[in-house]
Amino acid sequence: KATIIRIFDISDRSRPILIRKISTDGWYFESRMIGAYVYLLAIKPACIVRGEVQLPSIIDGMNVEKIPASQIYYVNSSDWRYGFITLLAVNIQNVSERLTHKTFLLGYSRAIYMSKKNLYLTISKIDDKKGIITEIYRIRVNGCSIRCEANGCVPGRILNQFSMDEYKGYFRIATTKMYPSRAGRIRMASNIYVLDMNLKIVGRIENIAPNERMHSARFIGTRCYLVTFKKVDPLFVVSLEDPKRPKILGKLKIPGYSDYLHPYGRNYLIGVGKETVEAEKGDFAWYQGVKISLFDVSDFENPREISKYVIGDRGTDSPVLRDHKAFLFDEERNILVIPILLAEIDEDKYSGRVPPNAYGDYVWQGIYVFTVNETGIFLRGRVTHIKDPEVFAKSGFYFHSRYAIKRALYIGDFLYSISDGMIKVNDLKDLRNVAEVNLP
Repeated sequence: KATIIRIFDISDRSRPILIRKISTDGWYFESRMIGAYVYLLAIKPACIVRGEVQLPSIIDGMNVEKIPASQIYYVNSSDWRYGFITLLAVNIQNVSERLTHKTFLLGYSRAIYMSKKNLYLTISKIDDKKGIITEIYRIRVNGCSIRCEANGCVPGRILNQFSMDEYKGYFRIATTKMYPSRAGRIRMASNIYVLDMNLKIVGRIENIAPNERMHSARFIGTRCYLVTFKKVDPLFVVSLEDPKRPKILGKLKIPGYSDYLHPYGRNYLIGVGKETVEAEKGDFAWYQGVKISLFDVSDFENPREISKYVIGDRGTDSPVLRDHKAFLFDEERNILVIPILLAEIDEDKYSGRVPPNAYGDYVWQGIYVFTVNETGIFLRGRVTHIKDPEVFAKSGFYFHSRYAIKRALYIGDFLYSISDGMIKVNDLKDLRNVAEVNLP
């Protein structure tokens, strides 16, 4: 596999011109843009073919460069899943500038975080003595300059890119530590660590919400907001004002959980996850429809859920639960848009109360458009690309359609929804259809 970067001149929008093409071995992992530079990461498995290690190569136009082993960064850390991680720095405004790159022989990265000056690469692995750990590599970037300056590790496994950040000379990270209990079951707890720029731990708070799974984390200034879940959803507010002494300020326990947290102003959070119903027997809960929550965190010691909107029944899904790029929110316009695959239960199929573990049938797919303000969450309307409702009756347990909306964006006063088969335009004011284009 190869990862390819194509740069086009679009000064004439009707005739884009390819002006540079770069490819590197391995699959695309992540990318970020700082100023004029795009920093792209690709991962290639480390393997031996006919006794020879297959080193990654880079093609820039007509130039082919095989990366020599002597230029590959390596840390002597055991991992049975070695891979080459190649970082490219590409100036997209000055395409004549020489491409720079650095390759690392490490494990497989789970997530990255990038500030204006540093890229943090995280790799979760199993250590024979420490159990599950997350290794962290701080890579200094400045234009085309790439230099690995520090590495360290913390206990536990990182969830995603929002489980870490850099703030005023410190790197903060939230992990889940898993360990076996005497009964032979896997126990878990959430931890938050603060590291200096040498990636040495200077502060920590551990064993948060024992036996509950971390669903989301968000670092905002001197605070960390953490959501864990087993039967109810504790939203923790953690103070990092003193980096060496983090502490829990407050928590809120409500049904459901949030898989994604998004800041709204200084005093609010928007959470997207699932509603839940506690099981009558057993120490767990059944997840239900997609839940959007509005949290007031102005009082750090007493966070509140001031509004919620639940969509559909068990089986309802949204890509936002796994990919924040599907989440569209504009604070000035008070608009929130998320794609939804809607499942609803036909209560006539049940003679009595619908059991909490019952799944609904798929009945609709598209985007829900909301107004969000400090008083609550309000549905404005829905947009779909699917014109034949029979596709849901034929879908069974798994739904797929090239007209399933994946993304939404707005330009001016118009909302654009995008699926593999169509781009549709709606007026933002009343959501009336304006135009649509079928894609080949």
